[in-house]
Amino acid sequence: MLRRIGGLFGAVLLLTGVAGCARRGPDAGKDASQASGTTVYVAARVRTLDADRPVVTALAVREGKVLATGTKDEVLAAAGEGARVVDLGDATVVPGLTDSHGHLAGLGGGLVTVDLEGTATKPEALARVTGAPQTAYQGEWLIGNGWDQNDWPEKAFPSRQDLDAKYPTTPVALSRVDGHALWVNSEALRRAKIGRDTKDPSGGRIMRGPDGEPTGVLVDNAMDLVFAVLPPPSEAQHEARLRAALERCARAGLTGVHDAGMDLRTFRLLQRWDAEGKLPLRVYAMADGQTAERETYLKDGPYQGKMLTLRAVKLMLDGALGSRGAALHQDYSDEPGHKGLLVLAPEEYERRAAAFMGRGFQVCTHAIGDRANTLVLDALTRAAAATGTKDGRHRVEHAQVMRLEDIDRLGKNGFIASVQPTHATSDMPWAEARVGPERIRGAYAWQRLKASGAVLALGSDFPVEHPDVLAGLYAARTRQDVRGQPAAGWYADQRLSGQEALEGFTVGAAYASFAEGQRGRLKPGMDADFVALSVDPVDAPPADLPGARVRLTVVAGAEVFRAPGT
Repeated sequence: MLRRIGGLFGAVLLLTGVAGCARRGPDAGKDASQASGTTVYVAARVRTLDADRPVVTALAVREGKVLATGTKDEVLAAAGEGARVVDLGDATVVPGLTDSHGHLAGLGGGLVTVDLEGTATKPEALARVTGAPQTAYQGEWLIGNGWDQNDWPEKAFPSRQDLDAKYPTTPVALSRVDGHALWVNSEALRRAKIGRDTKDPSGGRIMRGPDGEPTGVLVDNAMDLVFAVLPPPSEAQHEARLRAALERCARAGLTGVHDAGMDLRTFRLLQRWDAEGKLPLRVYAMADGQTAERETYLKDGPYQGKMLTLRAVKLMLDGALGSRGAALHQDYSDEPGHKGLLVLAPEEYERRAAAFMGRGFQVCTHAIGDRANTLVLDALTRAAAATGTKDGRHRVEHAQVMRLEDIDRLGKNGFIASVQPTHATSDMPWAEARVGPERIRGAYAWQRLKASGAVLALGSDFPVEHPDVLAGLYAARTRQDVRGQPAAGWYADQRLSGQEALEGFTVGAAYASFAEGQRGRLKPGMDADFVALSVDPVDAPPADLPGARVRLTVVAGAEVFRAPGT
């Protein structure tokens, strides 16, 4: 859902390490037995997702691959003499967990700017802004992210005047939690040359007061007017942001991330780290197809490295539901006369999709509203036929509000539903007010998507949500907040079983990135990517998941995170 991953996030701490992270690159920090020998991991249970041996108690790893699974005695026999043995006690080991939709640059930047997430009132948000650390400045600009007017009593967008009292001459730009709206002060508007005579850009909305003056909230493409005058981060800042994000993901138990819309600068940096053996997690990159950089991606074509893959493109068709930018067929139930925004013209979207398909790219499209989802399915079906491409595994990112007939079309045409469980539990207090009681039946409809035949690839959309996969597993199983509300679950018929939720972060994510032959299960010969958890995500009571811990994260046989005391 995050629209811009680089616009605001430039000021970062120069982090050199995080407690508990064992290494930066695939080889750093490994002892001799890890690097060249065999390691046997023993746990209370190992959920392999291998139909032949679904639950075992041990696995052996050699040269980055799974050597054997089974009982401790069976695996030790297969490992041979001299194997290193790691006893994980009562932990549950699962295949490597992958976040199928995240934004690494946005996550890293958000770690050091003004954090407005969870503010219960506008005054609380303003207090955090005035207490901003020095790292929250990018040049002269004060930046932050995470506000959500739906969490405030008045439910109304903030204004530039709220910021002007404290910051009359310092430009301030604060991104909404979904990245689809920007709250700025008068100085920021002045520097961006936005006034009452400034026209709304195509696919954007400048919120205005009764007098016609901009209120200080910019939606979707209107944010670009501010982003155009923001100074870029330095190279050192950019590198530190990416390191911090990767380390945060490893601590969360992620062995891989599908980065949804990677700018060229970030891709080049990760290419270098990958070649140098410094990339600790697997990154499946979607090229940013919104900006002019798409031409370079089209020219260069797909890329396959050791830990970095680029064979997808991210396009964006509409905005977000929370800021009423999602494109709907009919008016918003809580704003008559408004149907949302298309940030790309449909014909331009189809042209770009066909161009990338012709170069061998998987097309991944942000579509929140039901109109956007209809347009995506129409365009992708035509483009696939026109380019003669088969098994493109094209993805609808979010597939959030859909007509029931379009849900059926999505599955029948082989498209992948890339959905985020925690979006449902974050949005449930106000989502039905946006779309009404009928359209909500096709919203966050995971079981309906599965029934259509669609593969579900689960993620978080971090930093819109946290990258903590245990929270995603909990939301998928319960459709409740952490307090267990609503008691029966929000539209509980659409929740996933523990097995289905785990598969969405493992085998579903692998299939969505053409890697089901290498990852997603723990079988001999497959990549040794796995995570040790303090709780069984399938059979344990769902209420145990939010307080559970990641004990160990292993990628390609190397320990990238080990919790203290493990």
